[in-house]
Amino acid sequence: MKKGRSRTSELAAVFDVSRETARKWLNDLAMPEMERMTEMAGRFGVSFEWLATGRGAPKGFHMVQDATVPYRVENREQARLIGLVGRLPRDQRKALLVLLEQLVDKS
Repeated sequence: MKKGRSRTSELAAVFDVSRETARKWLNDLAMPEMERMTEMAGRFGVSFEWLATGRGAPKGFHMVQDATVPYRVENREQARLIGLVGRLPRDQRKALLVLLEQLVDKS
């Protein structure tokens, strides 16, 4: 991210929010929703724990003690999918994986 005044505009554009929302995030006046923070952590290469709480080290997914997949989330749709899949019971996740694999194989 750029530094200075243009970072508010850039953050707003990247995450498809208003400049006012981005300004509040940058000035600690508001927090992004959980899915958005997951996307931000992936995009900026910082740990979710650090982004959400300020604790721990800013770099490195391996430092967060959860099942976070160590890859960058490229867009809001991917972050949303990850969040939704994570809320499914294990048997439904397995069934969804089978369905997705079948859809991909047909492509």
